[in-house]
Amino acid sequence: MSNKKTTEELVNALSELTVLEMAELKTLLEEKWGVKAAAPAVMAAAPAAAGAPAAAESTDFQVTLTDAPADKKIGIIKVVREITGLGLKEAKELVESAPKELKATAPKAEAEEIKKKVEEAGGKATLKGL
Repeated sequence: MSNKKTTEELVNALSELTVLEMAELKTLLEEKWGVKAAAPAVMAAAPAAAGAPAAAESTDFQVTLTDAPADKKIGIIKVVREITGLGLKEAKELVESAPKELKATAPKAEAEEIKKKVEEAGGKATLKGL
């Protein structure tokens, strides 16, 4: 029971400190224990982090050709053939039936590169995180 009494005495003594004395105590304890008192910042961020799994960045993406203007189709077909490995007829059908999936799953860098190539050819592509 003496330990509880000591703890209560410590709480009472700390309760009598001014804000400046508490700040000084915090600094002295940080130096003595070799730690940084950053709990308030961590506690404030914790609720946001708890809801974050849905907002976590995807590592794999689905690439979809969303638009292929008629005057740019030949260039887009060439890019689609390069990306998918399809023959000329199949690539032409894919481009003409946009929106159409170009790649079911690709790492972020590859997906962005595909999108860039399609856009450089005059088409439009979207990335969807998986």
